[in-house]
Amino acid sequence: MPPGPKDEFREIAEVVADFAARELAPIVDELDEKEMLAPGIFAKLAELGLLGITAPEAYGGAGLGAVAASTVIEELAYVDPGTALSYLAHALLFVHNVGINGSEAQKERYLPPCIRGEWVGGLAMTEPEVGSDAAAMAARAVREPGGWKLNGSKMFITNGPFGDVFLAYARTSESHRKLTMFIVEKNFPGFFRGRKLRKMGMRSSPTGELVLEDCHVPAANLVGVEAEAIRPMMKNLDIERVGLAAISLGIARACLDHAFRYARERRQFDAPIIEFQAVSHTIADMYIEWRAAEGLVYEAARAVDAGERARKLSAAAKTFASEVATRAGLAAIQVLGGYGYIREFPVERLMRDAKLIEIGGGTSEILRNVVVAELRKGY
Repeated sequence: MPPGPKDEFREIAEVVADFAARELAPIVDELDEKEMLAPGIFAKLAELGLLGITAPEAYGGAGLGAVAASTVIEELAYVDPGTALSYLAHALLFVHNVGINGSEAQKERYLPPCIRGEWVGGLAMTEPEVGSDAAAMAARAVREPGGWKLNGSKMFITNGPFGDVFLAYARTSESHRKLTMFIVEKNFPGFFRGRKLRKMGMRSSPTGELVLEDCHVPAANLVGVEAEAIRPMMKNLDIERVGLAAISLGIARACLDHAFRYARERRQFDAPIIEFQAVSHTIADMYIEWRAAEGLVYEAARAVDAGERARKLSAAAKTFASEVATRAGLAAIQVLGGYGYIREFPVERLMRDAKLIEIGGGTSEILRNVVVAELRKGY
């Protein structure tokens, strides 16, 4: 067989798949029902050396890249997409971001405890009135003695209800694109958690609102250059979108496996239902789309690792893979019929989980705009 897109990390995939089957599969329905994070999951992922998958080895990370991270995320998502999402927010949106954009002092302070699983991180970008037009965010940061005073609200923040430290964007100028990035700890004066959000899917990944009310952030916690956070923000979106697309791959593959297994076992009219063309063609389409998405996602991951301009590929990968996963969820429900619609089988949960990836990290509509804009530039 020709080499697969992630053969280099097959051992990592096997370790994570075994971990997810052992630690997550027995409790995934309970996590969904109670809308709770898997107990102790970050400490367990730290034991596997996964929380700093892309972080520099000098700080305890693995020093790997987007292909390795996507491999981990896909295998987690095959069993529980919500856990994969919380892992992504920590490992890529916080740890990777600080590893790339943080100062040496910031890396020394924040990376080791996050990689050891002692602290959980996240990213605070979206606001109640600002989503797709991220540069229009309303949160403000003004100088004060010893640092900055931040005011504003952040919405739909993965790991928000329990995280320890967040990268938060705020405006330090009236200019539309003059944003600054800060590291905000949960114990900083003026940092508050708002409501925990009840969601359709990804219910094992707690999501909530963060409120900054005259929140004092030390001067040392400004990341990068004041008013110049747009460029690193857009750059980190590439690996974020690849990681989100990897969640969709895990969902699509799981739906395919569940549908295929059921179609071979379920009998109607004295034959397994896979013998009926309507069912078999549905499963064939699920396989075709999953494999096509896999190739695109890992091509985008390799582009990120090569340091190439990956904005078009990552946007295309997330758009296609997310829509494939939603279609796979609906198709699996249809194959299973009434059993697909009840919670004794996992496909209805996977379908609910799948839909988020068409929205978070850039909606499919916005990402199609991104693809066309990159094409027009000649990239």
